[in-house]
Amino acid sequence: MKKFICIMCPKGCHLTVDENNDFQVSGHSCNKGVKYGKAEATNPVRVVTSTVIVNAGNEHLCSVKTSDGIPKAAVLEAMKEINNVQLKAPVKIGDIAIKNLLDTGVDVITTSDVQAS
Repeated sequence: MKKFICIMCPKGCHLTVDENNDFQVSGHSCNKGVKYGKAEATNPVRVVTSTVIVNAGNEHLCSVKTSDGIPKAAVLEAMKEINNVQLKAPVKIGDIAIKNLLDTGVDVITTSDVQAS
């Protein structure tokens, strides 16, 4: 049995997932909890948010995020990759900072604009 607190809504249901019974979920108050509990027990993923340096005459920071969840076990390695990125201004929201991060099929995209100085 694995126990989780569901983060899909503000209720924070205390879930129990039975790995020996086809990952049956109990303690949920809606179907989102069932989906979350099964995913968290079988293949936990996280959306990663961070910043990258943008050279715009001087250095600025630009916020970025993964376009989808990546395996939880890959988050630290992903942060190492993201920390090595330097972009050149101008940067627009939605630009791809890293294509196919760690061969996950997930891109790192910018979430703010940075103009050249």
